Amino acid sequence: MEQASNNHFRKNSTACPNGSEERGEKKASPAGRCREGAKRLVSLDLLRGLTVAMMILVNNGYGESFSHLRHKEWNGMTVCDLVFPFFLFMVGISTYLSLRKTQFQATTAVLQKIFKRAVLLFLIGLGINWFDHAIGGDVLCFGHLRIWAVMQRIALCYLAASLFAVYANHKYTIPTIVALLAVYTLIITLGNGYAYDAEANILAQADLRLFGYDHLYHKSPVDPEGLLSTIPAIAHTLIGFLCGKLVCSKVSPKEKVRNIFIFGALLTIAGFALSLWLPLNKRIWSPSYVLATCGLAMLLLSLIAKIEHSTPLLHREGQGGGSLVAVPLLVFGMNPLFLYVLSELMAIVFGHFGISTLIFDTIHSVVSAPKWASLCYAFTFVLLNWLVGYVLYRKKVFIKL
Repeated sequence: MEQASNNHFRKNSTACPNGSEERGEKKASPAGRCREGAKRLVSLDLLRGLTVAMMILVNNGYGESFSHLRHKEWNGMTVCDLVFPFFLFMVGISTYLSLRKTQFQATTAVLQKIFKRAVLLFLIGLGINWFDHAIGGDVLCFGHLRIWAVMQRIALCYLAASLFAVYANHKYTIPTIVALLAVYTLIITLGNGYAYDAEANILAQADLRLFGYDHLYHKSPVDPEGLLSTIPAIAHTLIGFLCGKLVCSKVSPKEKVRNIFIFGALLTIAGFALSLWLPLNKRIWSPSYVLATCGLAMLLLSLIAKIEHSTPLLHREGQGGGSLVAVPLLVFGMNPLFLYVLSELMAIVFGHFGISTLIFDTIHSVVSAPKWASLCYAFTFVLLNWLVGYVLYRKKVFIKL
């Protein structure tokens, strides 16, 4: 994803002409647009960096790990269940900040860029799944290659949010989110979407009939990135898109932080309240899960933005430099997709050649408790990816699609 330059929480920044950039409204003059050369918003990069670091951490424990570093088997939510929705929320924000530069116009160039990114994201996801088979010698694994995964979901959600951004009037963002979640609620309510049984669950049956068993995830009754559960994931991305609008609003930095906090609090409360009827469930991406995780992401963003606004500890001068407090997470935040993909490929290589076992056994010889040894291994894996990212960061190499 392109990471647009943004500086919307700083006191002296040029605010986005929020009302003039949306479809159906008067266009802003070039003089009134947000400055393209403005410094990046550190808060967004920090939240993105924290999310990517956590994604790598929870995906790469070894053996037995702490329960909150594993996905909930079905209903409920752990810390592990926050990382992907946080990232998808950030995709929504980035989509807004990127497309506002073209004033959300559906030009040929813009549409080509949108579809190119979506296709590349999807193909990268398929490539990761293929590599997992190919490294073991099953190069022609296409008959049982998993179609869906994290990158593929990001691709579809980015595509849907981007097309909405350039074709729809943005005043319909909230109604669209509500409609998507309402339709999905009907699907899972009438179709036994909460059934822990692939034969009874409509989500599992839809994927089985459309794509076949061999192309799906097999560690739960439903594919957690399956087709029907992409509906609420699109709503999820649009909530991030809406947050991007808040970031660009023509109000003071203090008021922006307050507005994001208020919306985040309301969404969190709504999500947990709805969970009394529709339990939190990452596997099916339940409506309550959408609201709660987006709300928590907004609360965390408002907290980071508040710290950034009130202290110089998070400020930096240009891309590739920064304070000791900010840099550890900015390394991940500036090259998020590249480092995530690298971590997935590295994990496959480490597992195939026994490197994971060698590192873990070395750690376990010092740290006897299996769960703590697993956590140390995960941190070691994060550090290895961070070192690659740090080299890119210092050289000001930021890989985009």
